[in-house]
Order: sequence, then C-alpha cells, then structure tokens
Amino acid sequence: MSNSKLAVPELAAVKINGMTRSAFILRSTLAAGAVYGGAAVGPYVTQAMSQESDADVAILNFALTLELLEQTFYQEGLKQAGLGGEVQALAEEIEANEAEHVDALTTTIGDLGGEADEAPKLDFGDALGDEESFLELAQTLEDTGVSAYNGAAPMIESTEVLTAAGSIVQIEGRHAGLIRLQRGEEPAPTAFDETLDMQEVLDAVMPFIKA
Repeated sequence: MSNSKLAVPELAAVKINGMTRSAFILRSTLAAGAVYGGAAVGPYVTQAMSQESDADVAILNFALTLELLEQTFYQEGLKQAGLGGEVQALAEEIEANEAEHVDALTTTIGDLGGEADEAPKLDFGDALGDEESFLELAQTLEDTGVSAYNGAAPMIESTEVLTAAGSIVQIEGRHAGLIRLQRGEEPAPTAFDETLDMQEVLDAVMPFIKA
C-alpha cells in the first residue's frame, strides 16, 4: 500500500527498531494507525495482547514502549522542531508527564517480578522539521496511544494494574485535546472512538509487519 493511500502517512514514516515483543506490537500498532487512523488501533492491540501468557507484565511492557516512544518524540521535538511560546511550554509539560509514566511503568513491572523492555531506537522522519509537523504527529501519537490503552485494558488481570493504566490513559486523552486546541481544532470531536472489524485491521496491518 503506497503512502498516498494511507489515512495517516506520517505514522508509516515512524521507524521503531527493536527486537522485543513490545516493539514488534508497537510497530504493528502504528501500521494499523497509518491505514485507519490513530483512534482505530484498539482491536489490533486486543488481539495481540490476548496471545500473551503473562498478560499484565506483557501489557505493561507494551505501554512502557509506547510511553518511551512519546517521551522521545517530545524530547526530540523540543530540540529540533523550533517550538515557541505556548507550544513549547505544552511540549515540556507533556514530556514531563511521559517521563513520569515511564518511571511508574518500569517500577510496576519490577514489582510484578518482570523485566522492563529496553527502549527501542526511534526515527520520526520529517515530523520534527517545524512546529506544524510536530503538532500533527503529536496529535496522531496521542490518539494512537489512547486507542492502544483501550485495546489492552480488557486483557489486564489485576485491578491495581487496570486502575494504573486507566489513570494514564486519561492523561493521554487530555494531551490529545490540548494539542488539538493548539491546532485550532475541537478538543473532543467525537463522542466515541472509532472501532473496526478485527479482520479488517489484521488484513491491513500484515503487509507492514517485519521482524
């Protein structure tokens, strides 16, 4: 599928280099987002996570990889995208939130007897070239993150872990709303996130999945 036919071509341009299971699922999640939009990846994440034997640790590591992606994006954006004024202040605040999420998830994985996955190597393509491109990808990544958390939530076994994940996804949704406001858009354009037939998502994602 060519980039001209993708719903969100900037997601297809994000490169995630890593061999962990979480990095593999995140690459596939962004591929689904590229085809259908960031708000539509939940079904794929649900399917991927349902195959894990140690569900809570696997989900937390996936969430950790997602948060590392977002934290790195904001860090690099602050260095490279020429942000100014309110946008710079917002990026600094969100980056700090993502850093706290990373610390909390890493600690929780250890508390459960698991081992936190290593941070993947990331490349955001041309999205850090200017403020407009930065905000566009920031909104897409936040939408994707919310949908990914929603997709993983049904697989969580521990009520404590579910509560923690719920507290993070609420903040991710607020991030998306604040970024929309900076772009002159409605902060909550729909009452419900989009859902898709599972087979549609898998069919679209498979050509993008590489080891």
